[in-house]
Amino acid sequence: MANIKSAKKRVRVNAVKAEQNKALKSELKTAIKKADLAIVNGDENRAEAVKAAVKKIDQACAKGLLHKNNAARKKSSMTLKLNKLA
Repeated sequence: MANIKSAKKRVRVNAVKAEQNKALKSELKTAIKKADLAIVNGDENRAEAVKAAVKKIDQACAKGLLHKNNAARKKSSMTLKLNKLA
C-alpha cells in the first residue's frame, strides 16, 4: 500500500474509474448484443436498436474505452448486417 497521500488518492480514484469503465463497457456489450439479436430475428425495431448501439459505441470511443478504429469497425459491421437484410 502507498504511503504518500497523493498515491493513496490515486488508488481510490483509479478504483472508482475502473468501476465506471466496467459498467460502461457492460452497457456497450449489452447494446451490441441487442442490436445483433434484433438484426438476426428481423425485428421491426432493428434500426432503432442499431442506432442505440452506434450511439453507445460513439460514447465509449469518446471516453477512451474503445480505440477509434475499433469503434469504426464495430459500427461498420453492424451497419452492413442491417443493410444486408433490407
